[in-house]
Amino acid sequence: MTALNMFLLGMPSGGSWLIIALAILLLFGGRKIPELMKGLGGGIKEFKKASREDKEDEKLEEKK
Repeated sequence: MTALNMFLLGMPSGGSWLIIALAILLLFGGRKIPELMKGLGGGIKEFKKASREDKEDEKLEEKK
């Protein structure tokens, strides 16, 4: 088997995603999920910003 096939075999199917979503809904409640997603989005945005700044710093050091 290729690595891609091995990866895809480990992925949850459609029914599994539904069960996962219901479990998350039960654990956190309907009102808390938007707050969690907002926090996750903010974290991703900060990570991208820091990565972009790091690349810019590397380019500046190469020019020196």
